[in-house]
Amino acid sequence: MFQALPYEGNRNDQFATVLEQLKSLIHNEPSSIANLANASALLNSFLPDINWVGFYLHDGTELVLGPFQGLPACIRIPMGKGVCGTAAAEQRTIVVDDVHEFPGHIACDAASNSEIVVPLIQGERLIGVLDIDSPLKGRFDQDERQFLEQFAGILTAQL
Repeated sequence: MFQALPYEGNRNDQFATVLEQLKSLIHNEPSSIANLANASALLNSFLPDINWVGFYLHDGTELVLGPFQGLPACIRIPMGKGVCGTAAAEQRTIVVDDVHEFPGHIACDAASNSEIVVPLIQGERLIGVLDIDSPLKGRFDQDERQFLEQFAGILTAQL
């Protein structure tokens, strides 16, 4: 059973707590869908000022919507298109302070103003991306980037 804990201490302490919660949630769970669903719910409960968090999974040719928290979203994203498709194609994290300035941004929610996308990679294989949107410009900083990359690494090892 998951029990919400207060996130106390400095940000690094809070990040460490969430990473431990993730490990506990996915431990010995073979279902990728269940693990992705719980991971998106965990981030949604922890991160303030976000309006969408979830996953797009690589099906071999494009990204397809996976488990998420937020409003209904775009179902398919071509590789190399928008922030998600670009992060997937380049297999690197992308932080966008103002999505309206990103060439080819795919707007699924008009309220989104900033975004971070972290690729999920097993060895050389792209599994998908973790996508988080915020209504605030400049919402995601370097510390959160590092935390989310760690989060994605732990999660991907269990997929």
